[in-house]
Amino acid sequence: MSELGSICIYCGSGSGADPAFEQAAVDLGRLLAREGIRLVYGGGSLGLMGAAARACLAAGGQVTGIIPQFLVDRELMLPEVSELIVTVDMHERKRLMFEKADAFVALPGGIGTLEEVVEQMTWAQLGQHAKPIMLANISHFWDPLVTLLHHMNEAAFIRSGFELSYGVANSIDDILPKMRKRLGQLAARAAEPAPVDLRHM
Repeated sequence: MSELGSICIYCGSGSGADPAFEQAAVDLGRLLAREGIRLVYGGGSLGLMGAAARACLAAGGQVTGIIPQFLVDRELMLPEVSELIVTVDMHERKRLMFEKADAFVALPGGIGTLEEVVEQMTWAQLGQHAKPIMLANISHFWDPLVTLLHHMNEAAFIRSGFELSYGVANSIDDILPKMRKRLGQLAARAAEPAPVDLRHM
């Protein structure tokens, strides 16, 4: 993967207390449309989810919504998305969101948002993917999580060789440059020649 064709957004089905949260969702939706990057998200029409998807669509972008059947009515799915997938359960939803995305952005949100982005960090930590993960740290929303992750590292629960791979962007405009830098680093690493094991020569 050398370019970003799609980005999965994790975010709240509510708007939150700070108006900056919803504005960030709108700005991110517009940014992805402008860059020709498909937005993949949880399929709802409420809160930050709906704001990001509507902004992307209004700016001419492509949106894939993936929502489990039991949330179709509760979160009022957004039927006008470019592609709508209704899944059997949450497990299928998360798997498809992963498969259809080249990278992940976590906007502010609740426990579901936290669970989704931490799951991607865990999969990356275990070598199951190398897709960029970015915390959109709007109004310092994710500072407590970053502090907790540092605490885990200092307490030796994140050991050498299992470092977490994620970035922190304090503004929407920082997200794509940081992701593309990460992709460049991964591509350069993949192009390096494999070390020669002299023991078998």
